[in-house]
Amino acid sequence: MVKLDLEKISLPGLELERPWMIAGPCSAETEEQVLETAKQLSANGFKIFRAGIWKPRTRPGAFEGVGTIGLPWLKRVKEETGMYVGTEVANAHHVFEAIKHGIDILWVGARTTANPFAVQEIADALKGVDIPVLVKNPVNPDLELWIGALERINQAGIKKLAAIHRGFSTYDKTKYRNHPQWQIPIELKRRIPELPIICDPSHISGKSELIYEISQEAMDLSFDGLLVESHRCPEKAWSDASQQVTPDDLKAITDKIVLRKPKIGEKPRVTLDELRQEIDKLDTSVLEVLQKRMQISEAIGKYKKENDITILQTRRYDEIMNNRKAKGAKMGLSDEFLTKLFESIHEESVTRQNKIMNQ
Repeated sequence: MVKLDLEKISLPGLELERPWMIAGPCSAETEEQVLETAKQLSANGFKIFRAGIWKPRTRPGAFEGVGTIGLPWLKRVKEETGMYVGTEVANAHHVFEAIKHGIDILWVGARTTANPFAVQEIADALKGVDIPVLVKNPVNPDLELWIGALERINQAGIKKLAAIHRGFSTYDKTKYRNHPQWQIPIELKRRIPELPIICDPSHISGKSELIYEISQEAMDLSFDGLLVESHRCPEKAWSDASQQVTPDDLKAITDKIVLRKPKIGEKPRVTLDELRQEIDKLDTSVLEVLQKRMQISEAIGKYKKENDITILQTRRYDEIMNNRKAKGAKMGLSDEFLTKLFESIHEESVTRQNKIMNQ
């Protein structure tokens, strides 16, 4: 367990109820675009507005945000709609400028989270400030790096702290822009139970049509809120157009989301504890089978050593992968799951055989 000194996140005059909704365009482009989008979101009942002022981009030449001149636009949003406003910061200068212009919420982006020096610079700039700070996961699936960023911000005295899950970069081709790898934020919640976690379905999906699906899954996993990109005219957005939705479409999405609750007074036929006990028994069986499999792998390693046979037999590996995936598909197991499972099993087998070969 990781210990952080946390307080419940609150905003003056606003009771944050699950799911928290933070919505607005990926980038602040013009004052008119910011104000019109904010007014549409406000009319649909949204209370917290987001817009990127500084935009870290992968390649030079892309639109990197309007910079400080956009902060007064967010101030106007507050004055004219009553919404709270938030933006991303990537260095101390961004922190100072955002606070000077009355920004209510700050978040640290995925690229910045991956750089402990940058996170520490932000943490130092936040000392003495009482403001909610959200920390996105790093671009790579590194839970320790994510926790380290949260610890740095917390040690600077920021107690209103939350995490943002925006998925992880991968070379594999999937339907997602950034693979969710839900097991990582789940483990974060296990290690820091009191830490709120917000999902960013826009960056996970990369496609507007997947936002509802991902948002619902996040709610089913007991996430606390959503950070969604919404633009008055998504097809004309200067950045990330394909993953933004209109304020009206976002309202339709949030209205569909189901917050699941137990039915009070209804006794289930099978209790949750009983189902979990069944899972525990099955997991023990799985571990015992894996132990036997590794024992056979070690025996194969000894045979290969005695007969000067190389560890890696590509044809055999391909045969195993294709055969197991075909069998698993008939059992309703996904190709992605089976690939990860048997890649991990193969890696462990190779490690054990390598150890035997080099004793």
